[in-house]
Amino acid sequence: MSADAKRLSKGLPNVGIFEKIKPHAELIAAGLSGVFIAAGWITDKMGDHVTSIIFYLLAFVIGGFAKAKEGIEATYENKELNVEMLMIFAAIGSAIIGYWTEGAILIFIFAVSGALETYTMNKSHKEISSLMKLQPEEALLINNGIERRVPVSELKVGNQILVKPGERIPSDGVIKNGYTNIDEAAITGESMPVSKGLDTEVFAGTVNLTGAITVQTTKASNETLFHKIIELVQSAQSEKSPSQQFIERFEGTYVKTVLAVVVMMMFLPYFLLDWSWNESFYRAMILLVVASPCALVASIMPATLSTISNGAKRGILVKGGVHLENLSHLKAIAFDKTGTLTKGKPEVTDVIVDETFDKDELLWKAASIENQSNHPLAQSIVKYVKEHNKQDLIQPENLEDVAGWGVKAEINGEQWKIGKADFVGKEAAVAFADGKAAELASKGNTLVYVQVNGVLAAMMALKDVVREETKTAIEHLRKQGIYTVMLTGDSEKTAQAIADESHVDQFFAECLPEEKVEQLKKLMEKYETIAMVGDGINDAPALAIANVGIAMGEGTDVALETADVVLMKNDLPRIAEAINLSKRMNRIIKQNVIFSITVIMLLISSNFFQLLDLPFGVIGHEGSTILVILNSLRLLKN
Repeated sequence: MSADAKRLSKGLPNVGIFEKIKPHAELIAAGLSGVFIAAGWITDKMGDHVTSIIFYLLAFVIGGFAKAKEGIEATYENKELNVEMLMIFAAIGSAIIGYWTEGAILIFIFAVSGALETYTMNKSHKEISSLMKLQPEEALLINNGIERRVPVSELKVGNQILVKPGERIPSDGVIKNGYTNIDEAAITGESMPVSKGLDTEVFAGTVNLTGAITVQTTKASNETLFHKIIELVQSAQSEKSPSQQFIERFEGTYVKTVLAVVVMMMFLPYFLLDWSWNESFYRAMILLVVASPCALVASIMPATLSTISNGAKRGILVKGGVHLENLSHLKAIAFDKTGTLTKGKPEVTDVIVDETFDKDELLWKAASIENQSNHPLAQSIVKYVKEHNKQDLIQPENLEDVAGWGVKAEINGEQWKIGKADFVGKEAAVAFADGKAAELASKGNTLVYVQVNGVLAAMMALKDVVREETKTAIEHLRKQGIYTVMLTGDSEKTAQAIADESHVDQFFAECLPEEKVEQLKKLMEKYETIAMVGDGINDAPALAIANVGIAMGEGTDVALETADVVLMKNDLPRIAEAINLSKRMNRIIKQNVIFSITVIMLLISSNFFQLLDLPFGVIGHEGSTILVILNSLRLLKN
């Protein structure tokens, strides 16, 4: 019987239901608070003041509980008052002087803000669990010829483990037996599988594609490159942005100043200005109400939400206001290559067939052979042929997959070889088509050769091609004065070809995840505010460390969760649009903040000179809030 079932059998609540509700508890509480405010207002208009006060009290307790608890705990731990406490005091002050509605609305606005903050924080921690799912929990340990499954945490340096085709490698190490192709996209982002043989290094979290291999571990489970990726993401997310640090410093000063002035207002006018006790207390409560940062909060949140909604309509998903703010300050953007600047999958770019062979027939037979392989290059060749030849593929005979080199097969008595240059004869491959191979390779192509009955018949060039919209996106960013950089795990030659084609200002090749982070840190020292655009697991640390992490919508779950901004349709030109939205939002927020502070100062001054009664103070305070919200709603329009 499950734990939930046992609890139900004892008459206890279903934990599963509460666990599902828990992440949204603050938002639900804020909604209920709003309902009780409406009920209190209606019953008050009907003349039932006692019932209306009960509804307002419920709105206070339900809506303000989370923030009051947070404020009290933070005050106790830091020995310093905070804005949460000021909002609570302001709401209580409103109730004391009989303005229950204003106090409850104050609580409601703050509760909604807190609920959205909590929701965003919960979302930001999911990528760690997504990363952990890619780390194998068990390994097949070989000891004195005996195989047994053991937890990865029990592996020691020097252990030998067997990794079968299709399995993820559980630990960093070197191959001691076997030959295979390995998908290292999780670590390097390289779209092409890498051939690995004796004494070559392999990494935890990468996928063994073809042959069984024996690996000797070289690192403990908590020291692997994959584990470092997780640590880098955790470390980057724990760092606070400069804006956040400034707000936290400002918060304490603001609260102390307001409360100090309120206390003075309660006593000094009585002794110095001959005000009555009632007048002094009345003015102090008005001050507490009009000085509350309700308008300031409304200056930012509606503008942020409106901008996020506008961005979502354009296919730009932004996970928080801080990231929107940072977008307008970007000085440089770093791009991953595979799946970001490029499509992420190899495509056939050139086919050269010896004139003594029929091109269509040769490609049809080659595709029939490659169709038996799950190698990404083979599947790209099959796709290309099917697009140009609708004839059904046939079944080859005596098929043999030579791991790391290519494939052999027989068709109608013909002996076929498809694979690398060394597999079909390097000298013939180099000389084929008047030395065209060197030119194609210099452009970042991977070359596949076809040999029939010992004669080199064809050469196919495949490349992870640049997206059609990449050049447009880079040009838009250049016009905005943003420096562009490409970070990739690919070779120098391939990186140079893609950089030239995509028009980025600079590139860094052969970058492992930790090296991408180091390059980003150097860029941050030079340009201060930078963004990282990526789509893979290997990009997660860089996405986390950048001021703004931008993920492609078709990227891995880890990249999507780590990033601050997601381009839902993989549309790179949307980055420039997001930056323009950010600048527009920041302008409106500045207008709102200046306006709301001006109104607060005017109300405080009027109150001090006894020119402001409570109803007009409330009108001025709430009216300024409504105006800044209406100004913010302009951001919903394109």
